[in-house]
Amino acid sequence: MKILIYGAGVIGSYLTHVLCAAGNDVTLLARGGWRETLEQSGLTIYHHLQKKVTRDRPRVIGALDREHYDLVFVVMQYQQMAAVLDDLGRVDSSIVVLVGNNMSAGEMERHIRNCSAAPQRVLFGFQGTGGRREAERVVCVRFGEAGMTVGGLHKELSLVEKRRLRSAFAGTKYRLTWAADMDAWYKCHLAFILPIVYLSYALNCNLKRATERQIKTGLRAVREGYELLKALGYPILPENTIEKLYGFQGGLSYAVLQIMAKTAIGELAATDHCRSAVAELEALEKAFAALREQRPDFPMPNWDALRKAMPDWQALYLSYGK
Repeated sequence: MKILIYGAGVIGSYLTHVLCAAGNDVTLLARGGWRETLEQSGLTIYHHLQKKVTRDRPRVIGALDREHYDLVFVVMQYQQMAAVLDDLGRVDSSIVVLVGNNMSAGEMERHIRNCSAAPQRVLFGFQGTGGRREAERVVCVRFGEAGMTVGGLHKELSLVEKRRLRSAFAGTKYRLTWAADMDAWYKCHLAFILPIVYLSYALNCNLKRATERQIKTGLRAVREGYELLKALGYPILPENTIEKLYGFQGGLSYAVLQIMAKTAIGELAATDHCRSAVAELEALEKAFAALREQRPDFPMPNWDALRKAMPDWQALYLSYGK
């Protein structure tokens, strides 16, 4: 299949690697010095947990071309997506998948369709990988072969869409998980990650300093975020998520978070992103705050305590510059 990856950060790079491994004709859109590195040396990824290095040679472009693509994956930070929506409306592909945190999914879907001369299916996805980009390579953290949760805004994918996606990843162990309401899924994911973001920033992006009390406060804050979404009428996705925060399963969740916080996994999965994506995380927090305004009296004491403990956004820009 002929596939375009629009965005060559950590997540887009691993997605490119998997699609190349599946034998697809992959084009990667990248800009600046990173584009030059990719053109000269190819895409080099160090897979941290697997302790291996891979090198791929996708076709690299610096701007959208007139080629036809069977699939387009757009992998950019949330606040950067708006700037490329007109491009996506003009891309020659019947299926466009927006990958990553997205609190404006409905607006983006409408914009792309309004710009498109031909009918386009706009899908939404989230890939469970982390890491950082270095000068000459990407460092990727993933469990197993990783995968993507993907679906429509408020609907299950069609058989044609599922078949196209399965074909793209055929022959790999990359997992595709179908979701029938990605709008709700994104909101639930944000309720999970924002307390971790707050804690990371409060600890100067060093989760190894997190105490037992702070980690437990984080888990309670996640519960509060989910309960707010339930009160607003959103389903909690994936299913059985809330059960993992109480009783025995809650204890396991605490243990997992503690292990992540005290090892390099926490750095690659959480704090590296906090350092490199201040603008994205501020935009996502503002979007979640808008949800809270619909229920201003809903109690979230643990959430608020974590938020109060972190520096303000201006200070974070001064510290990390992004």
